[in-house]
Amino acid sequence: MLVIGGALVGAGLGVYRARNLGGSMADQVQYAAGYGLAFTMLGIVATFAIHRIIA
Repeated sequence: MLVIGGALVGAGLGVYRARNLGGSMADQVQYAAGYGLAFTMLGIVATFAIHRIIA
């Protein structure tokens, strides 16, 4: 759940950031992809850490 949430939040933040910088649609897609991947990786790390603590 954290991974999917991280991907969606990251993509949203990427689009928001690109729009604030005055980027074109291609810039917004690129920022969404980059932020989405970064937040997905953070979600994976958080999931592993939570499972490690609980188990």
